[in-house]
Amino acid sequence: MKGPGIDFLTVFALPPVEFVELAADLGAPSVSLILEPLDCNPEAYAPYSLRTDRALRRELIAATRDRGVTLALGEGVVVRPDLDARTAYAGDIAIMAELGVRCINILSFDPSKERTFDQYAVLAEMAGAAGIDCAIEFSRGRVSTPDLPTALAARRHVGRPDCRIVLDTMHLIRSGGTAADVAALEPDTVGYVQLCDVPLAPTNPVYFEEAAYARLPPGDGALPLFEILMALRDDPVISVEVPMRAAAEAGVGPRDRANSALVAARALIERVATARAAA
Repeated sequence: MKGPGIDFLTVFALPPVEFVELAADLGAPSVSLILEPLDCNPEAYAPYSLRTDRALRRELIAATRDRGVTLALGEGVVVRPDLDARTAYAGDIAIMAELGVRCINILSFDPSKERTFDQYAVLAEMAGAAGIDCAIEFSRGRVSTPDLPTALAARRHVGRPDCRIVLDTMHLIRSGGTAADVAALEPDTVGYVQLCDVPLAPTNPVYFEEAAYARLPPGDGALPLFEILMALRDDPVISVEVPMRAAAEAGVGPRDRANSALVAARALIERVATARAAA
């Protein structure tokens, strides 16, 4: 298992070069990347844009090279009903290729399953032409890709070997999936694992608020994380996606938040490795 790396939601709006430095300092081999920060910024970092700031892109490329950190996943590529994917994301994909991003995460807020699947195919073609893999993320609440079976159907529609699935442990279990479903997957299906913990029952009536702001380090919730990782037949990148806004607002910095997630994830991965070796 590769990792664990750190996904950007774990550190919210921490600027990208500082994020790479933090990951390297904590021994994480990879990070996920978004070209511009989302709105949640409890530490009040200055805004940045990898879309418009060429100097920042050069600094980021140098930081990843010098510190040995991979940009494992590019995020923010979202199918929407009012956007054409080819027009909307050609520039972003080109920038991600320039930065050395290995894979892009594609998801949809378009309620049309047919249009979503077609737009996924367009994005996968664009990414492939740029030398980047892609991975489809499913989630409860996203009408067009709400669960693992639908994501698998989308992948079949795309029909490319460089298109796989993002397995987010919260989204898997909260959408009705199980470790047995993971064990039943064909090899080379899962391209990326976003690892976190949460209670089995929602803590917020707005699902995406909990997902974006209130996850837990592995072992602090009730998800069957050991069983999920044991069920994996592939060797995907594993990364902690553990946004903890309440902790950030209470003064716990991104280094401590990320480290708590990494320590727990490493212990879990070691436990899985030991169990596999003994099997």
